[in-house]
Amino acid sequence: MQTEKQAFKQWAIVELFGHQKIAGFCTEENIAGTNMLRVDVPETKSQQAFTRYFGSAAIYAINPVDQATATMAAQSIQSAPVQVWQAEEFVKKLRAEEHAREEVKQIAMLTEDDDDDPFLNPYF
Repeated sequence: MQTEKQAFKQWAIVELFGHQKIAGFCTEENIAGTNMLRVDVPETKSQQAFTRYFGSAAIYAINPVDQATATMAAQSIQSAPVQVWQAEEFVKKLRAEEHAREEVKQIAMLTEDDDDDPFLNPYF
């Protein structure tokens, strides 16, 4: 007798290796030939809803809960969605950081000479 495998669909708090947690509605999806756990994190007071996928090797435990508990846990855990990296924004950030480092270097060079000047250093 062949029984049909029931699809996994459950609200849960998922414990991940690295002492991380995520909470949401969990389903199993086959991506690129491997099964992954899809976690749809619900919208909370402080963040929009988002989805993350995890391979089985990243999962320590799956704790089934009801929707209200998962939503409260998502609010408490505050796991964040993956940030989208755009090359233009990344380059702007790098340029701003480099500019700040250059300003610090210039200030340091200006103040190095002040240590030996008795008019600028009253403790000379």
